[in-house]
Amino acid sequence: MKKELKQFIDKIKNENKLDLSIGEDLSIGLMNLISLEEHFLFSFLKTNERKFLDFLEQTRELRKKLLAKIVKKDDGSEKWCISKHLLATSMRLFEVGIKSLHSGKKEEAEEMFYDSFNLYSLFWTINGVGGNSLSKKGNIAESKLSKISESIKKLLDCCKE
Repeated sequence: MKKELKQFIDKIKNENKLDLSIGEDLSIGLMNLISLEEHFLFSFLKTNERKFLDFLEQTRELRKKLLAKIVKKDDGSEKWCISKHLLATSMRLFEVGIKSLHSGKKEEAEEMFYDSFNLYSLFWTINGVGGNSLSKKGNIAESKLSKISESIKKLLDCCKE
């Protein structure tokens, strides 16, 4: 698998056909839109102000439009729905990790960060990054980076301009 992965990474670098930095930025933006949807819902329930439902609907429509740029609906709605939930869960675990870190619980935070990234890597694998062979290997429940995550982190580069 290492040889196969190295060839895939080299091909991407040489051909420069796949700019994951844009997709990575978009996926983080999508995570935040999902969080906004949740926040507008809870704001409505807390205040009973209908404007929050309007904001939720506007945010949802934007999230759907942008998610379509990454997730192709080629197998019905399963991949779409799973992808949305993977992003949402990854973001929530990331936020729990940040709160744990702030509270001085560094080991708990680190575990949350690894779990978050493992789910984020699974999102990319489901959406065709890294090839089909990656989706059959790796355990996302590991406390450190899964094999999938180790492979995906080599492809993602948020610092690429």
